[in-house]
Amino acid sequence: MEYFVKKFSELTTTELYKILQLRSEVFVVEQDCVYQDLDFKDQKSLHILGVKNNRIVAYTRIFKPGDYFDNASIGRVVVAFLERKNSYGHEVMKASIQAIKDYFKVDKITISAQVYLKKFYESHQFKQVGASYLEDGIPHIEMLRN
Repeated sequence: MEYFVKKFSELTTTELYKILQLRSEVFVVEQDCVYQDLDFKDQKSLHILGVKNNRIVAYTRIFKPGDYFDNASIGRVVVAFLERKNSYGHEVMKASIQAIKDYFKVDKITISAQVYLKKFYESHQFKQVGASYLEDGIPHIEMLRN
């Protein structure tokens, strides 16, 4: 598995298609959630691509402070269903946290996490802030990493 960090303008059309396909496969089809994935935030973010055998199997997008939350942020954390057993979720989170440090020179990160993944994010030193809320019909919590 190789990880790449790219600006929106650096993505090829094939890479963008693979990213959108993976996000749709998991967030729309698997999670049975109808929501607007194309939100014009991809253009502001850096994209973390986990590539294995020429396939994007893990992905996040990261934001500098102020572009999504007051702090830097990680979103659209996704791993292809058949690849989850390989701990790529942990790998892509580590790559994303490191990219925030490298590109934005900050440590504070805020995320909007699906509640069922709370322990996963806690394993990356995120702590819940406040009560749960619904986002696109799915229970979420705000989490902070200092």
